[in-house]
Amino acid sequence: MYRSVRKLNQPLPARIQADVEERLKEIAGHLVTIEGDVAGMNRYRYPLICLEEFVEAVSFSHYLQHQKLITPSETQEALPAQITLTPSDYVFGIFDLTGEMMRFATAATALSGSMPGLSTESFHNRTILTDMQEISSLLQICPTVGGKPGIYSKKSSIMIEQVRKVERLGYGITVRGNERPKGWMPDMNESGGGDGDPEDVSMD
Repeated sequence: MYRSVRKLNQPLPARIQADVEERLKEIAGHLVTIEGDVAGMNRYRYPLICLEEFVEAVSFSHYLQHQKLITPSETQEALPAQITLTPSDYVFGIFDLTGEMMRFATAATALSGSMPGLSTESFHNRTILTDMQEISSLLQICPTVGGKPGIYSKKSSIMIEQVRKVERLGYGITVRGNERPKGWMPDMNESGGGDGDPEDVSMD
């Protein structure tokens, strides 16, 4: 997707939109099999990591098309099953959204030479970086929700580092842009270290 979509506030390409709709049908087919098991109070008995992943996916799609953060009610409406999203499903999914935003910012900036975003009289120089900074600030002051002790803190630390990586990317474009070859891609692991995807914080 990162090479097919380079700008914000635009409809998804037809091929990608068709793929999204097909994936939603697959998700609906899986979730409908557990609707009865997680109805009512049973919804809070088991952590459904798949719903955090769902929130991450639909919030990223929504952001690409509207450059806005999807609301909890909009996320619930997008869920193709009669299952209630909990506050932790939404918040943890938004934590993971920042990772997708970081990767998109990196790819789009390398291809276009500028940070993707909206610049109008109302939103002057509102870029994906400023959006990430706002989301990060909101989540850092948000009351801790759900999950085992330490999960919220770990996800918050990962998010903060992802914002810093995009801040360094912005610095590279603004201050040292003329020194970068066309298509230059920064090393997103230059300060993070470690293997694997840092967003995959287990709830077990």
